[in-house]
Order: sequence, then structure tokens, then C-alpha cells
Amino acid sequence: MAGVKIERVGVKNPEEKQVIIGQGNFTVFACDDIFRALLTAVPGIKCAVAMNEAAPRLTRVTGNDEGLKELASENCLRIGASHTFFIMLDNAFPINVLGALKSHPVVANIYVASANPLEVVVAETELGRAVIGVVDGTSVNRIETEEEKKERRELCEKLGYVIE
Repeated sequence: MAGVKIERVGVKNPEEKQVIIGQGNFTVFACDDIFRALLTAVPGIKCAVAMNEAAPRLTRVTGNDEGLKELASENCLRIGASHTFFIMLDNAFPINVLGALKSHPVVANIYVASANPLEVVVAETELGRAVIGVVDGTSVNRIETEEEKKERRELCEKLGYVIE
């Protein structure tokens, strides 16, 4: 029995668009279903969904923006893990669509939702590839100060979130 190879796959996102990476099931229709869920969640959203299918070993892609479709499919293919989906969003944020995604029957797991620089940690065995996790942005190195906490809460209130 052979071992497990671990690989980092950097996400290509030159314009820092919002990215959601997850795992689904029954990929023959899941790619289109996820796309429809995104369109329903946010009117006017620009998005693309790519999803890797175990058989016939290909990446399916759909969307309403050619640039996002190209990036989503390229990133998903590079990850290479079956049943992994890769979403790129414009004119919306993950918070606008995560509820719809999490409740959709084809979505099994969400690994990340972010516009930060991302690296996907992938394991490879004789059978195939699997996403172990995602590195989202840089490592933290300190705890916020009282002044930073005050600034954060002021921003939240400005955005309409009230913190009691």
C-alpha cells in the first residue's frame, strides 16, 4: 500500500474576488443546482461554479461571467479532488449566499468563503485526491487592542450591525 502525498494548491484570484470552496455530491446536476441557488439568493449576482466529477473525471462549469467561469474551472481542475466545487462571486459577498448553499441538498461541506489569498491543502492516494483544508489569509500574531476593538465595533454599527 502506497503512502499519502500532501500538496498545496494556490488559488488564482488576481482581482481578489470572493471565493467559496466546498464539497458536494451527485455532481452530474450539482453544478447547475448550485448556480441556480446563487442566482436566486442575490439578484444581479455575477458568479461561476465549477465542480469536479469522479466519473467521467472532468470539471463541469457554469456561470454568467466568462472571466469568473475561466478562473473557477481552472482552480477547481488544479485542486483535482472529486466532488469539490469552486465558486467565484462578483457583485455579492459569501454572507449573502452561504445560507442558501448550506441548506442545499447537494452541498455536503463548505471549506472556505473569502477574498483573502488562499491555499488548498490536498491529499493524494492511489484512489484520488481529497481536500484536507484551506489556508485562509496570513497567520495572526497578536490580540486586538481596545482601540482596535472600538474601531471594529464602530464599523459594525456603520454597516448596520448593533452590538450590545
